[in-house]
Amino acid sequence: MIPSWKVYPRSQGHSTVYLQNVVTDPSIEIGAYTTYDDFEKDPRDFQRNNVLYHYPECNHDKLTIGKFCSIACGAKFIFNSANHAPGSLSTYPFPIFFEEWGLPTDPDSIAQAWDNKGDIVVGNDVWIGYEAVILSGVTIGDGAIIGTRAVVTRDVPPYTIVGGVPAKPIRKRFDEQTIARLQALRWWDWDEQRIARHLADIQSGRLDELEKRGG
Repeated sequence: MIPSWKVYPRSQGHSTVYLQNVVTDPSIEIGAYTTYDDFEKDPRDFQRNNVLYHYPECNHDKLTIGKFCSIACGAKFIFNSANHAPGSLSTYPFPIFFEEWGLPTDPDSIAQAWDNKGDIVVGNDVWIGYEAVILSGVTIGDGAIIGTRAVVTRDVPPYTIVGGVPAKPIRKRFDEQTIARLQALRWWDWDEQRIARHLADIQSGRLDELEKRGG
């Protein structure tokens, strides 16, 4: 387990942080060893600079990111308050400006200004590329790769590479049988000592060895 005081994985560089130890918003859940790298801004400000239009007091929406994810500089998670209500005859968010228009001030009434599409869920071992954008309501499966500046508007299956605007599947990283084996193995749930013993197999793609040795 990463000590709660450890922010930087590398002693010689402060552009990368363990998100679990810098995020304080209870509606943002980060798994162990997930990192964010930012060479333009302070990466410790991830929840302010990268999780946008996120007002859980009105929408009750959450961001969940699994273990061992790698998030590149400038990646953004755009939440429900950015979705102006499409069912209205106007795109203008009148309920937000309740004082100006004499509208109700309770959170549920204010939330009528936008279309609530739900939470953002990112699985384990996901790589999110430079300045990629993830929209509300999206679930990204384990082992997926999100290309540079992709705009993800739909769910991404496990171990799938997507790119473009809007993001579309480019290819699977592995065949379906291998993907099923990896999801059954769930190496990211192992303890640190077990992972360390099998790093060579993980990095070299020796899935047979991982399954054979087990521990």
